[in-house]
Amino acid sequence: MSGPFLVLASFLASGVEGVEALTIVLACGVTRGWRSTLIGVGAALVILAAVSAILGPALTLIPIDNLRLVVGALLLVFGLQWLRKAILRASGYKALHDEAQIYEREVSAARGEDSVVRAGLDWYAFTLSFKGVLLEGLEVIFIVVTFGATANQVPLAALGAGAAVVLVTVVGIAVHQPLTRVPENVLKFAVGLLLTSFGALCCPEGAERC
Repeated sequence: MSGPFLVLASFLASGVEGVEALTIVLACGVTRGWRSTLIGVGAALVILAAVSAILGPALTLIPIDNLRLVVGALLLVFGLQWLRKAILRASGYKALHDEAQIYEREVSAARGEDSVVRAGLDWYAFTLSFKGVLLEGLEVIFIVVTFGATANQVPLAALGAGAAVVLVTVVGIAVHQPLTRVPENVLKFAVGLLLTSFGALCCPEGAERC
């Protein structure tokens, strides 16, 4: 896989996850206050940084062919799942992923919850933003590791993911609302194709050399 193509693939996939995390954080911050929300975001980022620091060096200990076999299988599984969901949504059998609707649902839920303050924090705001960023961030790490491992260029994959996260964050701060105009289903279809294609190439190659 060429360097520019790897960066683009990682950028698109991470962008989708970033948009979903942004929706949760915005809904939480607007309704429950930004202090507890941002502290939750920060706590999640600390854990994600620790996971990345541990996972990166650990990859170097695994033989490259074994790594390609495992990563290729994971890419196939996740790629087919993304494709399935994108096809179902495009065909009308499953509702399209609507960030505006999700935002309103999160806002309504946040307003309906009682305020529980512990250690000076709104616990609901902290927990919701923490979970949202952590879960989406773990998916970004998975994307970087799998894409990067297939081409043995994890730093390039990380560059694409980092650019996507920064762009989503900057645009989110600028518009101060969910990014409803991002064609998420189209992006998910493209990412599903990329994941499946990489897996179909990587898995047999790793199995042959093991």
